[in-house]
Parts: sequence; C-alpha cells; structure tokens
Amino acid sequence: MMRSAKAGNKTAQQFRDAALPWLDDAYAFAQVLMRTEADAEQAVQDCYLRAQRQFDGFRGTAIRPWLLAILKTVCQEKPSRRGSAPDAGASGTLERRGPPTIRQLVDELPAPLGEVIALREYLDLTYKEIAEVTGVPVATVMSRIAEARGLLLAARRAAQAHQEPAAARPAGGTIKPTIYRANAC
Repeated sequence: MMRSAKAGNKTAQQFRDAALPWLDDAYAFAQVLMRTEADAEQAVQDCYLRAQRQFDGFRGTAIRPWLLAILKTVCQEKPSRRGSAPDAGASGTLERRGPPTIRQLVDELPAPLGEVIALREYLDLTYKEIAEVTGVPVATVMSRIAEARGLLLAARRAAQAHQEPAAARPAGGTIKPTIYRANAC
C-alpha cells in the first residue's frame, strides 16, 4: 500500500515536471480555440486533469504536442464559441479602433486555418508536431499554413486600405486586391 502511494507521488511529480512548462503554450492555444479567457482557462484546466489521468499511458518523446492534442479534443467537446461574435464583456468594446491586430485576424480565420497558424506562429511548433496535434498529414499542415498566411496578408492589406484617407486612394476610389496563390509560376 505504501509503495503504491509513493509510486503515485512519483508519477504526479513526473507529470508536473513534464507538463507545467507548457502551461502558457496550452493557454495561448486555448484562447485561439475558445475565444474567451474564461473558456480558455476552463479548457486548459480540463486538459491538464485529463492528461494527468492518462500520463501513465504516455509513451511519446515530446509531451507538448500530446498535451495540445488533448487540449484540442477538450475544446472540441465543449460548446464552441468560435465563429460567434465576442460579447462586450470579453473584448471590452465591440467597436475596433484602428487596424485589426494579428490576433483579431487569426480569430477571423476558419478554425482549421486558425489552429495551424497559431500552433506555428504563436507556439513555434514544427510541422510534424502540428500534424500530431491536429491529426492531419504534414502536407495538409503545410497547405493550411500557406492558405492562412495568404488570407492574413489579404485581410491586413484590406484593413490598411480601408484605414487610409480617401484623398490618398487612387482615382476612381476602387482598389483591386492582389491575390496570391501558392506555387504559382
């Protein structure tokens, strides 16, 4: 009985040592997936509880992708707030002042694109690690990242064009957007 308790404490300590350094990364990813601080905090807490219960069965070499994959599953199981307009309490105000931030533009991306770009650019995961987290092939990760970057660039340019004064706009008042295509010759 005593030996079992010591083994449990050792496993708990090993889990803390392995998982706690990635808590900030988990929270950043949860914010992208859940969109509100309260939902993100709850998702991370649920993720870490689930991961601790499953830690004995963990056989991988890198715990961060494993944790983030669990977090993604936890977020998918919760009622999604993604795609709904943020409430005034969550953002402070419904009106934007100035050009949108990169985080706002990422939030407006479709969920699969927002996930991969957040994992790559916010958390600096490799394509292989992103594939582990999202459960898609590396080639799909690469194409989603390319598409997300293209959409972010187009959205940023559109926001900048909208912000510039009317006098600075070209004659005729219309701006033709530039479309970038991956692998175009």
